[in-house]
Amino acid sequence: MQDRSSNRHDVTILGHYRAGSGLKREVTMLDLSESGCRFHDRRTVLRMNAALTIRIGALGPFDATVRWIERDTVGVQFARPIYGPVFEHIRTQLDNSNWRPPA
Repeated sequence: MQDRSSNRHDVTILGHYRAGSGLKREVTMLDLSESGCRFHDRRTVLRMNAALTIRIGALGPFDATVRWIERDTVGVQFARPIYGPVFEHIRTQLDNSNWRPPA
């Protein structure tokens, strides 16, 4: 995704994708923008330009296309940007990267 149209935010959000004939995999989102995301997919079976749907937490599905793969990391572009207020909700309410156990 060389041509990023929106800023990326580091996140840690659990989600999943569906691709092909019913393949469903749980993944961890590593960064997110309104136009795409990067996620960890251990031993990915995805291929370049594959169409998939993504759920981020319980939200979605968001239609997406695989734009790059590097080892166990996959970058996708959403078919339509995530609506601003929905994106902010995902980023501020679903992100677990700043979670700390109560003292």
